Amino acid sequence: MLQRTIYCGSINQDSVDQTVILNGWVQRRRDLGGLIFIDLRDREGHVQVIFNADEMADKMPVAEKLRSEYVIAVKGLVKEREEATKNPNMATGDYEVIAQDLEIINTAKTPPLYIEDDTETDEEIRLNYRYLDLRRPKMLANLKLRHQVTHTVRNFLDDLGFLDVETPMLTRSTPEGARDYLVPTRRGAGKFYALPQSPQIFKQLLMGAGIEKYYQIVKCFRDEDLRGDRQPEFTQIDIETSFMTDEDIMGFVEEMLKKVAKETKGIEITEDFPKMTYDEAMANYGNDKPDIRFEMTLKDLSEFSQNTEFGVFKNTVANGGQVKGIALKGLADEYTRRTADDLQAIVEPYGAKGLAWMKVEDGEFSGPIARFFNTAEDYAIITETMEAEAGDILFFVADQSEVVAASLAELRLHLGKKHALYNPEELAFLWVVDWPLYEYDEEDERYVAMHHPFTAPQNMDLSELEANPGDARAQAYDIVLNGYEIGGGSIRIFEKELQEKMFEVLGFTEKEVRAQFGFLMDAFEYGFPPHGGIALGLDRLVMILAGEPNIREVIAFPKTGRGVDLLMDAPSDVDPSQLDELHLNIKKSKK
Repeated sequence: MLQRTIYCGSINQDSVDQTVILNGWVQRRRDLGGLIFIDLRDREGHVQVIFNADEMADKMPVAEKLRSEYVIAVKGLVKEREEATKNPNMATGDYEVIAQDLEIINTAKTPPLYIEDDTETDEEIRLNYRYLDLRRPKMLANLKLRHQVTHTVRNFLDDLGFLDVETPMLTRSTPEGARDYLVPTRRGAGKFYALPQSPQIFKQLLMGAGIEKYYQIVKCFRDEDLRGDRQPEFTQIDIETSFMTDEDIMGFVEEMLKKVAKETKGIEITEDFPKMTYDEAMANYGNDKPDIRFEMTLKDLSEFSQNTEFGVFKNTVANGGQVKGIALKGLADEYTRRTADDLQAIVEPYGAKGLAWMKVEDGEFSGPIARFFNTAEDYAIITETMEAEAGDILFFVADQSEVVAASLAELRLHLGKKHALYNPEELAFLWVVDWPLYEYDEEDERYVAMHHPFTAPQNMDLSELEANPGDARAQAYDIVLNGYEIGGGSIRIFEKELQEKMFEVLGFTEKEVRAQFGFLMDAFEYGFPPHGGIALGLDRLVMILAGEPNIREVIAFPKTGRGVDLLMDAPSDVDPSQLDELHLNIKKSKK
């Protein structure tokens, strides 16, 4: 076989008048009779190759057999194209290779999808033939970007003295968080390993072992409902340190992310990442991962609504709810009554019973609810509170606080995207701090950990922690990018007494603590250091950097939204003999 001397995409001015050997795939072929043009593709790009009967008559019969996706080797002379024939849409469009020799290494059937970036192919077909889908330049570029991110992270942490330490994939089931993936074993009837949701306990034990600076780019597994930015298996950049404060940890993680932005996207961020408390995020944006690339914050009209003539607003507040709104600046004329009412479909999935709206005009309001706010005082209070002016359109939700927050948060994001209120190329990082330590689970009628049960509280003694768990704040911090949580971390509990109290508030019995976390409680008795860390979602980070709509576009072999691997047909049935070895019987579901 003719052995490659240069990649197709690497052909440049220095290659002119050089004889090269290229290996790759036929992207497209054009036969002009005695003159055959092909675009040859490899992982670095494309280049045009010309087969001319006058130059290589003996090889033309072979060239005539070429079809899309044939794997070939070509030897030829690089020439600069005539000015009129240069292709500005191709990185190597100023050059061409005049073929001197040709070898067909392998043939190919017609692919079930186009090996082009602008493909409308159904995603299930793409995932079924992922090895073909990954030939598309955009998909290859995404994998290269992922490599650049991990390479930059590793180099950054290596330079800071972190050790890359592997932790087990077969561990024990944990009671908090998402469902575990369980792994049966033939060595113990009825006993199961669990795949790790994160290396949390192990990295804390590494701190107890004196490792002090640990990291790992590691697979994690959670059996949870899937969406565009979730997969059943995902990759974390996992980091843990000893003897560092939360400010120390946020500081070096911030520098690491700035370096990733510079190395992968050429974006230099010089200013500090802004910080926002959890309460501020929820009050102003309706969620704990606000997209700060644009304004349009939530404004509270609850106090004003107590005395309004509009019964929906007034009664909601009287029943313990709230009224909040957002102002879409200067775009009132883009909405008719029908198109404004259509936005109700955005908030309904979040529990909102309706979406009220009105337009701001000079000195008055117009729209379905405007007649309830027809005094000069109403106009002044509403426009001042909403920071609104003529030409704006105002949207309101009146309901319980959780519904209001979720509904308006989603509407805000919808309007921001629809009206291009932000630069999609911008990287807007944000730290969200001062999280609640606990959240109350109405269904289970108990407190659960907001992050996880190993998060340290802020300056609370044990008696206060037990007496007022709803008031407890965590030494926790999330890093947000463009409206996505890309990482979360905290300072951990490192004293046995405090960890026992944490478990007690969460409803664990002493027996349950001993059975599930006895090894950690024992470790605390042997000089455990203060420690903390963070876990960053690699898939989600790369997805945002790549400008992709979901993480499946930046994972080589992802699952579908139903958690199915179409390429490997997994999950699948297994041989009954395997089940016998594992001491398992399958219970058939009722249809």
